[in-house]
Amino acid sequence: MTSAPTHIIHSARLVSGGRTTPDGWVAFAGDAVSDVGSGTGWQALGARTDDVTDAAGRLLTPGFIDIHCHGGGGFAFDEGADAIRTALSVHHRHGTTRIVLSLVTASQTDLESRLAVAADAAETNPLVLGAHLEGPFLDDTYRGAHDPALLRTPDAESIDRLLAVGRGHLRQMTLAPELPGAREAIRTLVDAGVAVAVGHSSADYATALTAFEAGASILTHAFNGMRGIHHRAPGPVAAATRSPDVMLEIINDGVHVHPEVVRLAFASAPGRIALITDAMAAAGSDNGDYLLGTLAVTVTDGVARLANGKGDGAIAGSTLTFDAALRRAVTEVGIPIEEAVTALTETPARAVGRSRDLGLLAVGYAADAVLLDDELNVDAVFAAGRHVLV
Repeated sequence: MTSAPTHIIHSARLVSGGRTTPDGWVAFAGDAVSDVGSGTGWQALGARTDDVTDAAGRLLTPGFIDIHCHGGGGFAFDEGADAIRTALSVHHRHGTTRIVLSLVTASQTDLESRLAVAADAAETNPLVLGAHLEGPFLDDTYRGAHDPALLRTPDAESIDRLLAVGRGHLRQMTLAPELPGAREAIRTLVDAGVAVAVGHSSADYATALTAFEAGASILTHAFNGMRGIHHRAPGPVAAATRSPDVMLEIINDGVHVHPEVVRLAFASAPGRIALITDAMAAAGSDNGDYLLGTLAVTVTDGVARLANGKGDGAIAGSTLTFDAALRRAVTEVGIPIEEAVTALTETPARAVGRSRDLGLLAVGYAADAVLLDDELNVDAVFAAGRHVLV
């Protein structure tokens, strides 16, 4: 221990780093973890602080990290600073402590304006990890809930302008690697420290594999917005599982991907599944009508689809929260709790280049933690050492 603790959580089943520690405890000093252990060692530290939480045998995990989320509480991250604050508060209540603000396809001017707001948020709020541009460099065939009129091919000038506006906070970009100019864009983005994700793409196995070999390192919401796996045409999912440095995003809401396919993904890429919400504005809000970018969306029974008057439009993001994703992974898919927690913490941190300070309850890492009951409901959330939900 290097400094006096400001908070201690003890008597927990501590799940971190792929293992469970019975009777575990963790001490925070300010916004970082200062000490971790098991048994009664916390008591000597406890004499130095009045701020102590008795976990009473409950689960304690690192804070959840969502690298693909568009909003919540009735607001999209595209709508400005106030909307960002409101949506963040919704996801904090469900265990998400750090988040990448995902922005949908828009014109170059609108993207630059929205990216600038996201960069401001990242500079003033350490819980915001930066921005993810999901578009506009996407394939029309697999566009999903992206405005086809705004899709285009990547060009050097557009990429350079986005990097400049992002001021180092453009964390991730999804693009279709088969588009003209995509290879050059991947190289430029990777050199600038941006994680490139393959998604909303008609790429075959070979094209996706080439993109991963060129430096793309994430598969955007695997199985959705791309070719599926066929025994003679394995597609981008197989290319991602073949590539050892690629993380696969999964929306585990019971709608986007069947539980058995989720299980297969975990088995095919151990330690490389990053659960995401892909939540849109309706997460934590009500059924009804919303906008996703420029497109009208109707949410019925918690499922968001493009509004077409028939209720069978393309899925348009989700209304998922991370506590629900964890419960589904453990109780419906059958993923061990240690692997499921890794997919919400350590793996997404690694995917966006924050593996040295986020995703674990270990000395020197961020003081982000979630306390859960036996049914995996959230009881308390700590972010940067502060209570955001008790």
